[in-house]
Amino acid sequence: MSQLIEHTGIIKEMNGAQIQVLITQTSACSACHAKSACTAADKSEKIIDIESSEPGFKAGDRVIVSAQRALGLKAVLLVFVIPFLIILITLFILRAFVENEAVSGSIALAMLVPYYMALSFFGKRIDAKFKFYIKKAILE
Repeated sequence: MSQLIEHTGIIKEMNGAQIQVLITQTSACSACHAKSACTAADKSEKIIDIESSEPGFKAGDRVIVSAQRALGLKAVLLVFVIPFLIILITLFILRAFVENEAVSGSIALAMLVPYYMALSFFGKRIDAKFKFYIKKAILE
């Protein structure tokens, strides 16, 4: 199995070494021939900022954006798994002390505020660990 996650995209804008790449993500349904009859078709566009000092890129170029697979797993851990655990652990602890379930649930959800504030506070440090790489796509 490949250790890289790759997506094709188009360079939207360049500002020095900073490159913005537009990636269109599609679910398997949206590539299906029956997508017009199905409501499950999903298509979304994302812009990824990449820092690259390689020459030869210009706006409109088709490129391949790649990142280490381990970074994708780390992102899932930070954004989904840890918040879920915070809510779950908080609910189990509060169950022993608070009678009202609505209050317990509200407090558990409120516990996410400091977590996401900490993520945004350490955003530059986290961004430094999430590196994307870019290369020109080979036209077929």
